[in-house]
Amino acid sequence: MATAKKAPAKAPAKTAAKKAAPAKKAAAHAKKAAPAKKAAAPAKKAAPAKKAAAPAKKAAAPAKKRTPSAAFMKPLTPSAALAGIIGSAALPRTEVTKKVWEYIKKNGLQDKAKKTLINADAKLKEVLGKAQVSMFEMTKLISSHLK
Repeated sequence: MATAKKAPAKAPAKTAAKKAAPAKKAAAHAKKAAPAKKAAAPAKKAAPAKKAAAPAKKAAAPAKKRTPSAAFMKPLTPSAALAGIIGSAALPRTEVTKKVWEYIKKNGLQDKAKKTLINADAKLKEVLGKAQVSMFEMTKLISSHLK
């Protein structure tokens, strides 16, 4: 029981210390607040120098030229229907897509209301198999005409 009596006696002392601690911290904080503002001002001046250094790193990164994937750059032979649009020469997939888009823009086949849709004319309908397709579906349908 002697230990039980000591424990409650210490507890009030701790709470009194806790109450005094915030007052001391507040006083200490008030003293430090003014120097902290002075320290913060030079930090703002130094910040733009760090921002200027960051773009230099970004500029160094694009110096490495990205090599294209071999699968995309492999020349593929178009089918007879696709050759009527892009020509009969073997081309990489990227070039085939570019040539098809040139044909679409030249003939005004992109839908006026919803630009993601392509309205096929007679030549393009042979390749796509539909009168109207989305531009995302178009590349899938064209790939079946490449060997």
